Amino acid sequence: MLFCVISLDFCTYSCYDYYIPTAIYEDDGMKKNTNAKLKKVSKIQRLSEKYHNSNKASVAVYLTIRTCIIAIMIRQAFIGEWHNVFLCVLSLVLLFIPFFLRTTFRINFPGFLEISVFVFVFAAEILGEMANFYGHIPFWDTMLHTVTGFLAASVGFGMIDLLNTHSKKINMTPLFISLVSFCFSMTVGVVWEFAENTVDNLLGFDTQKDRIVTHISSVALNPDGANKEVKINGIAYTVLYDAYGNELALIEDGYLDIGLKDTMKDMWVNMLGAIAFSAMGFLYVRRRDNKFVTRFDITPLPPAPKHDEYIENMPDHNAHT
Repeated sequence: MLFCVISLDFCTYSCYDYYIPTAIYEDDGMKKNTNAKLKKVSKIQRLSEKYHNSNKASVAVYLTIRTCIIAIMIRQAFIGEWHNVFLCVLSLVLLFIPFFLRTTFRINFPGFLEISVFVFVFAAEILGEMANFYGHIPFWDTMLHTVTGFLAASVGFGMIDLLNTHSKKINMTPLFISLVSFCFSMTVGVVWEFAENTVDNLLGFDTQKDRIVTHISSVALNPDGANKEVKINGIAYTVLYDAYGNELALIEDGYLDIGLKDTMKDMWVNMLGAIAFSAMGFLYVRRRDNKFVTRFDITPLPPAPKHDEYIENMPDHNAHT
C-alpha cells in the first residue's frame, strides 16, 4: 500500500493547493521581500492548468489508463504481488512523462502522439509483463519495440524540427533532421535496454527474456584456450547442476541464452521503426505535405504566466517606510 500512496502522490502532485512565492518590490533603490497576501490556487484550477494545452481525447485516455493501473496496483498489493506493484508504479511514472516534458520545456505534444505513448505504456507493462502477452503472443515484444523506435523517432524529429522552424539562425537540411531523429530513437532504445539489464541484475527480474537456442559458438569452450570459437550444433537439452552434483533444472529443446538474443532483436526492430519514421520525416521536411507526419508536430507553448499575475492585495510599499 505504501507504493500506492507514493505513486498517487507523484502523479497528482500538481493538483494540490500551492502559493506563488513572495513578491519583491523596490524601496529606495533596495529590493525587499513583502508579506503580501498571495493568491491561493485551488486543486481544480491547478489541474485545469496542467491539462489546458492537452487534447481532450488524450486527457480522457490518460485518466482512464491511469485509473485502471491504480486499481490493478491496489489489487496486486492486497495479494502480495510486489513485482506487479513495481510494474504499476513504473507505468504511472512513464505515463507522466509527456506532462513533465510539457511543463519543463514548454513544448506541446499533439494528441495523437500522447495517446500513442499512453497506449504503448499500458500494452508494454500491464498487458506485456503482468498479463504475459510476451509469452502468449510471440510477436508482441517485437511489435512493441518496433513501435518504440517509430515513436521515439517522431519525438526526436518533432523537437529538432521545432528548433529548425522557430529559429532564424538555424537552417538544417532534411537529411540532418532525419539523421538526428534516427539517432535519438536509437539512443532511447539503448537506454531502455540498459534499464532492463539493470533491473534484471539488481532485482532478479527477467525483463530481457531468455531464449532457447540449439547451437552456440564460443571461444570459452576451446580446450587450448586459443582465441578460436568452438561450434556446437543440434543441442537437444541442457542439465544444470549445483556444486554438489544435485540436478537443479532440465532445459528441454536446447540451451538457455540469457537475454542477449532478445536484446539484439529488440535493437534491430527498434532500428527498423526509427528508419521508417526518419524516412517519412525526411520527405515531410522537403515538401511539408504529409498529413500523417503533422500528427507528430511538436509546437512551443506560450511563456508561463508571471508570478505577479497571481498576486492579490499587494500592500503599498510606502507604508513600510
